[in-house]
Amino acid sequence: MHWFPLALVCALSLALADTATKKWLADRSAGELTLIRFGLPGLLLLPVFLSLGLPAPPPAFWGWLAAAMPLEILAMLLYVRAIRDHPLSATLPYVAFTPVFTALTGWLLLGETLSGTGLAGVVLVTAGAWGLNLRHAGRHPRTWLAPFAAMLRQTGSRLMLAVAAIYSVTAVLGKGALGLVPGHALAFGALYFVLLGGLTLLFFGLRRPALIGRALAGGARVWAVAGLMAAMVLTHFLALAQTETAYMIAVKRLSVLFGILLGAWVFREARLAGNLAAGALMLAGVALIVG
Repeated sequence: MHWFPLALVCALSLALADTATKKWLADRSAGELTLIRFGLPGLLLLPVFLSLGLPAPPPAFWGWLAAAMPLEILAMLLYVRAIRDHPLSATLPYVAFTPVFTALTGWLLLGETLSGTGLAGVVLVTAGAWGLNLRHAGRHPRTWLAPFAAMLRQTGSRLMLAVAAIYSVTAVLGKGALGLVPGHALAFGALYFVLLGGLTLLFFGLRRPALIGRALAGGARVWAVAGLMAAMVLTHFLALAQTETAYMIAVKRLSVLFGILLGAWVFREARLAGNLAAGALMLAGVALIVG
């Protein structure tokens, strides 16, 4: 299958997993949701990894992964709190700040630099975030920074900004590890989530073992969310194996718009037109940054 439909399925799977989490699992704790979105997909992807295998990587490979794993778990704890407790339209678009922060982390950890086009993308992402909170500017017409101040006052927005900052680090760490096993993107993706799932199960198994039982016995809705996350991971790396990373990420970020549309449809979230316009502006910025 061509990479483009795979990337679209990846974006839609992520948006559906977020919507299903908010719709069906709003009564679960952040820890249990992290188990469902990391631990259970890790179990589902274990056979995939075992069937593919991975050549013995150098020791540095495990150093990159060891640094990334706890940050991934922390990011997911914050992520599920944000989408569970706050409107999707007020949280998901801020994931678009990940490449903005990555401009700094990529330079610090891998020596990557941002082009003039990338800087223009940063401006567009920032403008989109301003647009999402534009309604607050009317209360303070002489203060154009009012939307940003409002964004920082909103718990859901703050949580997702923290997630974007953490993902900017884990994305660079993951890229560093993947560079040590070239040509094995799919096996690496399966291993990444198998390790995440195993560590999540171990972490909560030691602290709150009852959560594992609840997650495993959660029924069809729980496994549906886990299946959507597993589908997201597989299609992500299948698409990535067929094209440049920049192209795939740009398409995957359509999950932001899918999430806004699903939020309006399933949860009757307001201001659809304005949120879509601001979300599209942020995605345009992402496309420039990763392009």
